Parts: sequence; C-alpha cells; structure tokens
Amino acid sequence: MEELYQFVRRIERREAPRADDRERGFPFTIPAVEHLRTLSFHPKLTLFAGENGSGKSTLLEAVADLAGFAAQGGTKSFMLDDEPGASGLSAHLKLIRGAKRERGGFFLRAESFFNVVSEVDRLGVAGYGDRSLHHRSHGESFIALVENRFGRDNLLILDEPEAALSPKRQLTFLAMMHDLLQVGCQLIVATHSPILLAYPDAQIYWVGEDGITPREYQDLEHVTVTRDFLNAPELFLKHLLSE
Repeated sequence: MEELYQFVRRIERREAPRADDRERGFPFTIPAVEHLRTLSFHPKLTLFAGENGSGKSTLLEAVADLAGFAAQGGTKSFMLDDEPGASGLSAHLKLIRGAKRERGGFFLRAESFFNVVSEVDRLGVAGYGDRSLHHRSHGESFIALVENRFGRDNLLILDEPEAALSPKRQLTFLAMMHDLLQVGCQLIVATHSPILLAYPDAQIYWVGEDGITPREYQDLEHVTVTRDFLNAPELFLKHLLSE
C-alpha cells in the first residue's frame, strides 16, 4: 500500500499507439517515447540512465510539466515560460498520483539552472542561502540549493544533477538524497553518474533503443564502462589514442 501515499505513481499514454507514430516526428521518433505505454515510479527514488539523446530529459520534462512545474525548472511558483515543454510529450501523457500531495518541490534542469537563478535574483526570493547563487561556483550553487530549498515531503525531479558536481561532491549529494528520502521526499532523477545510480533499493530504468526497461546496477553500461576503465586505463588509452 506504500505506493498509494507517494506523490507520483505512474504516467500513462493517453491515446493508443498508432502505426504511423514515427511519421508524426519528434518526440515519437525517440524509441523511449515510441514504446512508452505506462511507467511506474518508485515510492521513494526512481533513477533513469541511458546514452545522450535517449530521451531521459524529454521524459522528465513531461513528468515535471504534468506535475505543475515550468519547463525551465524551479519551484511551482516559477513560471519562466508560458509554453509547455519543447517536446510536447506531456500532451500525450497523463499523470497518476497517489493519495498524498507534496508540500513543495523543485524541477532541476542542468541546462537551464542559470535562468532559474537569474529569476531568483530578479524577484529577490529569499531562502536560497546568504548570497546569490550566481556568486558561487556551479557545484556550490547546487549544494546550496539542496540545503536551502529541498525540504520535507517534496517532489524533486532532477535532470542530471551531477553535471555540477565533482566525484567527491556527488558522494555528498548521495548522502543528501538519503536524508531527503528519510523525510518523505520522492525523487525522480536522470543521471549518468555511477555514484548516484548506486543508491540501494532504488528503481533503475535504462532508456535506450528498446524503450524504458528495468535494470540492475551492476548491469548498467555506465557502471561497467567506468569500472573497466578505472581497472585498466592504459588499455583504453592505447586503443582510443592510437593513430
């Protein structure tokens, strides 16, 4: 019964699949979208991994839009754009919620975080630390955001949060994720980071040519490639840098 008390339970496609989906163009040309029928979220932590261009950001943008966030990100009170997400995917999906509603939340997009911080400064919004996030490094501003704006019973949708973080800071954020989960947050995260993907008992989905499929941590390409490189970097470099 735990899933009844999560904020976001699943997304479902509104219309039945069509034979000419791919002819309809983007975003239906993305295999993850083409094969999508219904997708369930873990009550606490759902992680999406996959290659660049696989559709992870498109999917998270659609979920965030359906949950009430602006496409560029921020809290639900931040409406930096009046248009729906660039992909238009959310118009073809419906969001199935649980019995519980979040007290707050945040949609983080690494690519548009600068615009969100600029809007915070323009509006003079308090609660983001003792100085402008623009006056911090990218990684410091993200950690400050987590410390000051992510709270109890939040719905947090994070698109590649590791983009700002060194490996050591990723470990810091992994511990922060754990703390947030202990106070009733639900996290939906797209990431390339083997460190963040290692969180125990999370639901991990691989986004690829076969659509969106469950995977175990040890079977993820991000994990195996990183492990193999660190175990024998000279072999990889010899192959990659040979003339």
